[in-house]
Amino acid sequence: MNHLKMKSTDLTQVNINKIAELFPNVITEARDEQGKIKRAIDFDLLRQELSDYLVEGEKERYQLTWPGKKEAILHANVPIDKTLLPVKQDSVNWDITQNIYIEGDNFKVLKLLQESYLNKVKCIYIDPPYNTGKDFIYIDDYKVPLEEYLEDSGQIDDDRNRLFQNTESNGRFHSDWLSEMYPRIKIARDLLREDGLIFISIDDNEMTNMKKLCDELFGASNFVANLIWANKEGGGGSDSKYFRVKHEYILCYAKSIESLVIKGVGISNEDRYTMQDEYVKRRGKYYLQKLNQASIQYSSSLDYPISAPDGTLLYPAIGGKQACWRWSEAKVKWGQENGFIVMKKDSQGDWQVYSKQYMNVDNNDKPIVRTNRPLGLIEEYSSTQASKKLESLFNAKVFDYSKPHELIHYLLSLATEENDIVLDFFSGSATTAHAVMQLNAEDQGNRRFIMVQLPEKTTETSEAYKAGYVTICEIGKERIRRAAKKIKEETGANIDYGFRVYRLDSSNMKDIYYTPDRLGQMNLDDMASNIKEDRTGEDLLIQVMLECGLELSLPMESKVIEGKTVHYVAGNSLIACFDDEVSESVIKKIAEDQPLRVVFRDSSFRDDSARINVEELFKLLSPSTEIQVL
Repeated sequence: MNHLKMKSTDLTQVNINKIAELFPNVITEARDEQGKIKRAIDFDLLRQELSDYLVEGEKERYQLTWPGKKEAILHANVPIDKTLLPVKQDSVNWDITQNIYIEGDNFKVLKLLQESYLNKVKCIYIDPPYNTGKDFIYIDDYKVPLEEYLEDSGQIDDDRNRLFQNTESNGRFHSDWLSEMYPRIKIARDLLREDGLIFISIDDNEMTNMKKLCDELFGASNFVANLIWANKEGGGGSDSKYFRVKHEYILCYAKSIESLVIKGVGISNEDRYTMQDEYVKRRGKYYLQKLNQASIQYSSSLDYPISAPDGTLLYPAIGGKQACWRWSEAKVKWGQENGFIVMKKDSQGDWQVYSKQYMNVDNNDKPIVRTNRPLGLIEEYSSTQASKKLESLFNAKVFDYSKPHELIHYLLSLATEENDIVLDFFSGSATTAHAVMQLNAEDQGNRRFIMVQLPEKTTETSEAYKAGYVTICEIGKERIRRAAKKIKEETGANIDYGFRVYRLDSSNMKDIYYTPDRLGQMNLDDMASNIKEDRTGEDLLIQVMLECGLELSLPMESKVIEGKTVHYVAGNSLIACFDDEVSESVIKKIAEDQPLRVVFRDSSFRDDSARINVEELFKLLSPSTEIQVL
């Protein structure tokens, strides 16, 4: 039987194991903070292994760096002993919904989701702090004090004198922001599927830094686009002293750009040719494309004369310069016979040859939906209208600067299919959840959302606080409820309108579970159990699910068997019993269900003999079951 770790994955050791497979000679040993021996990397040897020349010391190179970057990288890899607790009273349709809302520091939450959602998320949208000096910045415990920052960055001398003036906005403020964003996006990338992508809303304050950061974490080759969103209406826009700035950016990166698919946008049927002939009646509207193109690679076989209606021979030359037709001579003849070629005079009286591009059918008269690549400029969905709509939904102004749910709806319509998972770990007022439900209602999809939001308190003078919303999470959860009700009333769509709520908390396990070597310093009460007294079986089940890599939306069921509570996750994917002294007959019934994994507590067995009997029983009734204990 194996003991569960009950903490997030140690990514440093995972990475060391991967390197050891390729370069076993660079593996060494070092003592950790507790004095224990652990595997480590000899980085001098590793650098040499990856170089085709002699490596001697540090060399200048192009890179993004700031004081605190190494700590941010280390912070991203270190495991945490936290868990998520179910909050059923705030949830909607807990038993059947597949949507998730999590309250807590998004960095810690992302760490906990690493196993359950690794390579499973199709699309991430985030609207992180813009670092304007007005927005909220997460206070990570590894950030350095100002004086230490100044010393590390070389801005004070040995006598503690400042070498040059440095404002927060020019230095430390950027470093804090980068240290906040780096580990979060690093972990988030691992959650994306190979064909997944991330959209990041940002403005001028940190756009260049965010792009450099993403170039490093995703690879510059996986940059997709820097979309420009015209977010302000009319004459608004006062972010610059010299220009009226009326736009923000949405950076887009792919996990693997070779696997990425961005859906095209529909081509409008308005203002298209509708000449009433037999072809239009059968095929519908069309638009015209010139048949000659100078940009096409010249081919003598495509440079031939076409006879105009008056007998004039037309050549593909453009402005007297060499060009060729897009179609072969045989295809032009076919097009003339089947209604795909049009010849007419331009404003100068010269004949031009066009091909018809029918809107609703291809060249074989098969139905088709024609699309164009979406533009990198988004001119719809103003932030002003978004605020008004959110205020209308709540009958009060409960949140400032919410993104339009129509904007997120548009992005998701380009990037997701009906069964994809969408993640937003700067959830705010839960705009992304609103957009997911709206899109599902329109195409009968089953997209699932995961929202993560820090329970930041609202100010006591705000309308939100006065309306009873003490934290931003309370606003987000209520927005989902109200948006779901509105969408259902307007569309009648039969989709998932519910969500499960989880809250980040300390581990269910006492410190003794993680540091048994300190047993001698513990009192007898703490030694009685390694599980905290205020935690339930469902609390334990969620932490086990996270360690086993099971999604938080999976169906859960509890049964009472001979007085013992037995938890089932997704049928027999996981069966757990956390009661004391579980009888052999109960264990036999569990084994008969042939679970993939089964989890008990140490105290579930009366003694070592009972533990051995359990192992033998599973070998007989369900030999493939993985048995683990807390």
